[in-house]
Amino acid sequence: MARITEQTLDLGSCRIHVLECGEAGAGAVILLHGMKFQAETWRALGTLDALAELGLHVLAVDMPGYGKSETSEVAPGTVLVSLYQRFGLAQAVLIGPSMGGRIALEFAIAHPEMIAGLVLVGAVGVKENRTALARITAPTLVVWGGEDQVSPLANSDILLAELAQARREIFPKAPHPCYLDQPERWHAGLKAFLADLNF
Repeated sequence: MARITEQTLDLGSCRIHVLECGEAGAGAVILLHGMKFQAETWRALGTLDALAELGLHVLAVDMPGYGKSETSEVAPGTVLVSLYQRFGLAQAVLIGPSMGGRIALEFAIAHPEMIAGLVLVGAVGVKENRTALARITAPTLVVWGGEDQVSPLANSDILLAELAQARREIFPKAPHPCYLDQPERWHAGLKAFLADLNF
């Protein structure tokens, strides 16, 4: 089991709750969350342990108004820029399911140079950002539940068509939070994707 520390960071514009594990200075991974979930979800699922085992520096973040983070009007992209600065990160892999996928997607469009890799799980907001997707050049893993009723499988088709380095995994019969439905498959695919990145 990885040693997981818990802290609330004052980023100036807002206060953010973060779970941290792994080696500081190693390749960084930032875990975002869906609307009904929080940083703690990743601890419970075992994703923090799984990524720390790879020797990575892992941060699971409660966005403003979720989990243990205070409500704030600060835009998610601004929060992430401040988080990068606080931890001295030039690049990171962003992992975002559902709402977190939209945050990761829009951050990658705005700051492509700060993205070492992208993992989008049943991301929402795909169609709204379609015309800007070509700005994203980082390797991307697209993960979808075959029975997703929230973000249609067609959204993953758009990502595959528009992103230069995208590959896809579909979890058969899985609902929108497919990573919760099939955690062993989720962790195996995630580890394989991250092992291919040089970051």
